[in-house]
Amino acid sequence: MTKLGFQLYSARNFPPLADTLAALAKAGYAQVEGYGALYATLDESSLKTMKAELDANGLTMPTGHFGLDLLEKEPAKALLIARTLGIEAIYCPYLMPDQRPTDAAGWFAFGQRLQEAGKRYLDAGYAFGWHNHDFEFHVTGDGTTPQEQIFAGGPDLSWEADIAWVIRGGADPFAWMERYGDRITAVHVKDIAPAGQNTDEDGWADVGHGTVDWKGLMAALRKTSVKHFIVEHDNPNDLERLIARSIEAFKTF
Repeated sequence: MTKLGFQLYSARNFPPLADTLAALAKAGYAQVEGYGALYATLDESSLKTMKAELDANGLTMPTGHFGLDLLEKEPAKALLIARTLGIEAIYCPYLMPDQRPTDAAGWFAFGQRLQEAGKRYLDAGYAFGWHNHDFEFHVTGDGTTPQEQIFAGGPDLSWEADIAWVIRGGADPFAWMERYGDRITAVHVKDIAPAGQNTDEDGWADVGHGTVDWKGLMAALRKTSVKHFIVEHDNPNDLERLIARSIEAFKTF
């Protein structure tokens, strides 16, 4: 079976971390993905403690999300985090609404900015790329999308494809995989509830319990350059349920 990871952001409202790691290990997950608020403020000693907790549960953290400010302004810190926790692939995950460009040229320039920010991490031996949400697929005035422009401006950027957000952005994930499959190095595996359901969970669903065609997607994704599959749910109300149901569903894909 393909190794399955879990984005720890999904468990942010269910402390302590130690219990989450134990539950993930017991359920059969092999990997976790970190995110900025989890480790950005930690010193080297605390990072080593976190790594020891991962090791104790037989988990690795091959991928991690790093905010753009940290990547650009504190590269030594970002590299310390990645090195200490064993991260292999670094993804910039988000851009706040007030920072987003408003036209194609602006998004191209943002791709160039990411390309420049990523050089030091690529040179240090890490994969480096962008993790999408929905706004990258909203067509700009010239008929292109921000995602296209980001990739054009950043030719060396890899892609952590969040398929459910692609769909929420109104785009066809299969078409995007066909076009940019060689960029995909990681995938967020998450699901969308049927319309009107799970409103208390922002419309998301446990993997395999929503409307996303994960069987078809996995068949297509295995033809890309993807290395990491990572379960995520942006706002679950039951962590144990999410952990258990998602990995059981993934085994059938």
